[in-house]
Amino acid sequence: MSKILIVEDEAQIARFVELELIHEGNTVDKAEDGREGLDKALSNDYDLILLDVMLPGINGFEVLRRIRARKDTPVILLTARDAVMDKVSGLDAGADDYITKPFAIEELLARIRVALKRKGNASQAGTRQITVGKVMIDPDRHEVVADGNPVELTNYEFELLRILMESRNIVLDRERLINEIWGYDYDGENNVVDVYIRHLRTKIDDRYGIKLIQTVRGVGYVIKEGT
Repeated sequence: MSKILIVEDEAQIARFVELELIHEGNTVDKAEDGREGLDKALSNDYDLILLDVMLPGINGFEVLRRIRARKDTPVILLTARDAVMDKVSGLDAGADDYITKPFAIEELLARIRVALKRKGNASQAGTRQITVGKVMIDPDRHEVVADGNPVELTNYEFELLRILMESRNIVLDRERLINEIWGYDYDGENNVVDVYIRHLRTKIDDRYGIKLIQTVRGVGYVIKEGT
């Protein structure tokens, strides 16, 4: 059973999603505006947050930024916007996924299951620490250290780095990375891997002067021993 927070000002949508989640065996909490949603997100421990972008009080992007400053709870954005830059802005702010309104409830439930599965895998993993150059990842503790400094990553950022480090010296294409991280039924933007690679490079490569992730043009990405 998972505890999920819905931050949505459209009462009918919030109630519909709430009933479906309860039917799936989850417990649900709701907030009708950005400020209430932020207060609940920071004062309670949720397994996942569904966050609308267009909210009264504080918009969803700002709510997300403030959550990310304190917690790594998986967040799926609910948005009526369909512009690529709006989606990229959400991912850059720390969202784990997004879905555009109007959406099919089956797709939303599938995305929720994937996000919860990733969170569960991160907390239950028992693999050994992996070190490449100045970067160490501990899947068991969900920790990353770069040049002796802890690095805060979202769940999807962590999973992407874990797979690349576990597959070091092997070039992984975007399709394989999407399948392993977001699932075979993922139907979002095909540049999502590039967005998260940019996140990792900003948090690790650029911040600590480490050239960890290499691009193989026309193929995909690789982390090589001796980086």
